[in-house]
Amino acid sequence: MLEPLKIEPTHKTPKVYLDPKNNHFELSGRSIPEDSVGFYKKILDWIDQYGKNPNPKTEVKFELEYFNTSSSKNILELLKKLEKIYQDGNDLKIIWYYDEDDEDMQETGEDYKALLSVPLELMMKVY
Repeated sequence: MLEPLKIEPTHKTPKVYLDPKNNHFELSGRSIPEDSVGFYKKILDWIDQYGKNPNPKTEVKFELEYFNTSSSKNILELLKKLEKIYQDGNDLKIIWYYDEDDEDMQETGEDYKALLSVPLELMMKVY
């Protein structure tokens, strides 16, 4: 089984927790890394590996507070890789969380949903 990918959050990078053994897939926090391509490369590579032998059911949670333009391109690439796993006949769902008063994050989730064929559920955070 693929080893988990765990990246602790910083004030510029999100928490990344990709653990197939415990079926826990999450990106949360802020994503404004200096080198967005470099930061997301290991995540994208990991998803490529995961896609070769995914769990019977995968649910990926995005709980981002804020991300910059370069991060958004990498997040879209990540979503497209997840979409490919789904299109290959695997049970996969994405949950996009947003704060009640964060219309930008809600609209971003709606935009991604419109671009993709993978099930993407928009969920308001409850505190």
